[in-house]
Amino acid sequence: MDSNTLIDPYDTLLLDLDGVVYLGHDPVPGAPEALRRAAKGGVRLAYVTNNASRTPGAIAQHLSALGAPARAEDVVTSAQAAARLVAERVEPGSAVLVVGGMGLRSALRAHGLRPVSTAAEEPAAVVQGIAPDLSYGLLCEGTLAVRRGALFVAANADTTMPSGRGELPGNGAMARVIATATGVEPVVAGKPEPPLHRESMLRTGSRRPLVVGDRLDTDIEGATNAGVDALLVLTGVTGPLDLLTAGPHRRPAYVAADLSALHRPYPAVLRSGDGWACEGWSARWDGGRLRLDGHGEAIDGLRAACAATWEAAGEGRADEDAVKAALDSSLPGEGVRRP
Repeated sequence: MDSNTLIDPYDTLLLDLDGVVYLGHDPVPGAPEALRRAAKGGVRLAYVTNNASRTPGAIAQHLSALGAPARAEDVVTSAQAAARLVAERVEPGSAVLVVGGMGLRSALRAHGLRPVSTAAEEPAAVVQGIAPDLSYGLLCEGTLAVRRGALFVAANADTTMPSGRGELPGNGAMARVIATATGVEPVVAGKPEPPLHRESMLRTGSRRPLVVGDRLDTDIEGATNAGVDALLVLTGVTGPLDLLTAGPHRRPAYVAADLSALHRPYPAVLRSGDGWACEGWSARWDGGRLRLDGHGEAIDGLRAACAATWEAAGEGRADEDAVKAALDSSLPGEGVRRP
């Protein structure tokens, strides 16, 4: 690796998958190459995903087919975090009703729990995760079990998930079915809640991790909750407008167009007069609105704009109308996905 690159201070990358490494079945352009380079330089790669539908082995196989270096032990899923959470709260060998796929079943078995499919088996807990074949009948079984007092755990609360066709309903949207029908809110294992980060740290032994994600409400907020640095890449769900209007707990330490930024020096964002500057760009807050001027890489303009906007917003959130005009008029769109 080159000296003084973004990745240098860190020993482990805790990488989200959907929107960071791949979109659906296809790789994000340049992502496998960037990850191979990181691994070759001695950085540990851990793939940390809120998706609970597949086993770590299946995910590792998919990643390897895309050209990303991955073994089953490099994958940490919300299913594993959910299984540990349940195992710590119920008796060993307990029945657990799985409203989801094989990823959850495999993770529960690894903790000595017994996956079941009906409320008649009197499960001690119900665990829900997204699955392509999730049925109304299984949602009904989960509802009955929760109504009878079973612990309700959701692998994650993502309302949407990215795909090659656009954003699709996520587990958070599906979990609302049982929550609405029972009046019981699930305990959430996935990002941004602590259990998945805890699982990642236990499995990797990392001391200086960098969280890499595409979502503010899961990846970045989860990193903030854990007190570690985060890189937001603009290859998935989050766009520039989302980033500029983010609240304090959803502001990443770094912003990049894609994973190739790991292997370049991260440009300084510096105080300049009454505003902020990054490379050829300057941004300031004037009359309650963002003013952005300059030239060069659009991502550098966004970095300067974030510094100015977040300073002005403080512990609050900037208004969309106060920043959108500057985005539309100043950033040409190259290197920055449009909102």
